[in-house]
Amino acid sequence: MTENNTAGQRGLSPTFLWMAVLFVVCLIASNLFAVKIFQLWDWCVLPGAVIIFPISYILNDCISEVYGYRKARLVIWTGFAMNFFFVLAAQLVMLLPGASFWDGDAAFRYVFGAAPRAAIASLLAFLAGSNINALVMSKMKIADQGRRFGLRAIVSSVAGELADSMIFIPIVFWNTGIKTILTMMACQVSVKIIYEIIVLPLTSYIVKKVKAKEGIDTYDIGISYNPFRIKDI
Repeated sequence: MTENNTAGQRGLSPTFLWMAVLFVVCLIASNLFAVKIFQLWDWCVLPGAVIIFPISYILNDCISEVYGYRKARLVIWTGFAMNFFFVLAAQLVMLLPGASFWDGDAAFRYVFGAAPRAAIASLLAFLAGSNINALVMSKMKIADQGRRFGLRAIVSSVAGELADSMIFIPIVFWNTGIKTILTMMACQVSVKIIYEIIVLPLTSYIVKKVKAKEGIDTYDIGISYNPFRIKDI
């Protein structure tokens, strides 16, 4: 059993870096895919981001399980910073005048011109949801002494997804009525959790392989869960 303050001295392995990069890519891609809206049933309308965004929670579970909460916190803040940079860069590019012969300006603005309220809501929701997911995963691992990874992965994702939806949906859709907001929250959380349950065998397999390859299995004993202690890795 490897404690976090011991594993933390091993540095950042290539496997960890690949997982962190994929985590950030999933977040930024979600911003673009969210523009596409599709409908599963009469009552369930979802953004296209639901296809890829849950992967960030799966990666969050893997990183928290193998490397511990402090490494997960570093990846979460890195994702937040890169997401913020992407949103800011998109706003700056939209300020540039389109060439007279280019007819794609309206489409570009539609895809990249998310309302500031939606962008801020997305960033805050991600930050809260991801941190809660990692924290619950970490504390449950200690309580369960490393057993029942599948249960811990689902429970932590439920907590994170709920926090994410409780922040993002009311801020963006505040004028649609409480019934609509609750329906959208229930639909998004349910679909994302079902998604993660379906891929849970793959997630468990990846975690097992990464633990074996890295030679670590981190338990966050005696660490600070302050989400702002980014330099503490």
